Amino acid sequence: MESVRTDFYLDGRWVRAAGGQPLAVHNPTTEEVIGTVPAGTAADVDRAVAAARAAFEGWAATDPADRAAHLDRLHATLTARTKDIAHTVASELGTPLKVATRVQAGLPLTVLRGYVDLAARPPAPQTVGNSLVVREPVGVVGAITPWNYPLHQIVAKLAPALAAGCTLVLKPSELTPLTAYLLFDAIHEAGLPPGVVNLVTGTGPVVGEALAGHPDVDLVSFTGSTATGRRITHLAADRIARVSLELGGKSANVILDDADLAGAVKVGVGNAFLNSGQTCTAWTRMLVHRDRYDEALDLAAKATDGYRLGDPFDPATRLGPLVSAQQRDRVRDHITRGLADGGRLIAGGPDAPVPQQGWFVAPTVIADVDPDSALAQEEVFGPVLAVIPVDDDDHAVRVANNSRYGLAGAVWSGDEDRALRVARRLRTGAVDINGAPFNPLAPFGGYKQSGLGRELGVHGLEEFCEVKAIQR
Repeated sequence: MESVRTDFYLDGRWVRAAGGQPLAVHNPTTEEVIGTVPAGTAADVDRAVAAARAAFEGWAATDPADRAAHLDRLHATLTARTKDIAHTVASELGTPLKVATRVQAGLPLTVLRGYVDLAARPPAPQTVGNSLVVREPVGVVGAITPWNYPLHQIVAKLAPALAAGCTLVLKPSELTPLTAYLLFDAIHEAGLPPGVVNLVTGTGPVVGEALAGHPDVDLVSFTGSTATGRRITHLAADRIARVSLELGGKSANVILDDADLAGAVKVGVGNAFLNSGQTCTAWTRMLVHRDRYDEALDLAAKATDGYRLGDPFDPATRLGPLVSAQQRDRVRDHITRGLADGGRLIAGGPDAPVPQQGWFVAPTVIADVDPDSALAQEEVFGPVLAVIPVDDDDHAVRVANNSRYGLAGAVWSGDEDRALRVARRLRTGAVDINGAPFNPLAPFGGYKQSGLGRELGVHGLEEFCEVKAIQR
């Protein structure tokens, strides 16, 4: 059954969009249209920003305990929609239902709960000499979010922005906008004050550009490709507006010679293939000590064999499709080029069998990848793992840091102190040692072309604050 949405959420109410061709939303498993949303215009962005600006002063002055109470109600109304969220993400993105329930629906609720607590106890003013240093909300936020984690990426911006006292206009990805509508249904039910949060759907070149370049937007918070992040930075720079960017990654999984190899490879393959590889933090480069390289390749091949492609609603499915035909073709091209550049196929490949219907790519492992080749340098954003041999710790660090990205990574060693020494040398925003779990309270963001600023936890809240010194 198609989900037809014809409205935007502006100033606390659903407002019917003006005419124009709606945007179709496809199911990447069946290739069928499963819904439509309005294609917004610059004029729609103007209305949304005006509503957010009008609401800002009142929301910024709201007692922190009251802001926390609003977020708490939102947590309750969103929790009630957990099943619908998981099913919607499985339908419009193709994430297997089990993962969609645990990660796509569950993680945003964990993040939101954290900001309920942080909103209630904002950072206390500091005394520095004769100055009182206080934090104040930055103002109106333009949030532009991607398709790969459609609810989490929104909540990671919306929750700290509201906790800090900012108001917000959201442009979600046009590939997975139906999840955003479920969120705004929850927002409406929770009764947030009018204008505090606003929704305009549409394309990046129209709605995204209008929001990023809007003269009354104080901060643009964007998650997506580095190329688009560069464009947003240029638009914001024209008016010296702040930007927060969470961009691409090409993360290295460093497996030292004394590691638990079976565990490191199994977890590494799973991380690389999570969400069909459509994850910015995916460990897409596996760096293995040369003495254990052949064994690691055998383990990687066996692990890959266990990733069954299929319908996201089938409990036996471990990998769904890619989000679009364009993305599928792009990933296949990367695989073909990687093999032409000298890579050795270990599992999968461009000709491996996949379901006849849907935008699928077989999970692929390629060995002997040149660290300077395109496959080792470019973000593929699909289920493709590049394996590279290294000679020692120093060599591993050089190869891991040989990237214009620096978002995430991992180190495996039987000696935790050794692993920590290597982790501290990696030029990346996050490193997991021996499979440590993701921490939604820790700062999230990257070095180099992986972005500017941090999301999640206290550091994420600070992104939406200005700092003022009051001398007495």
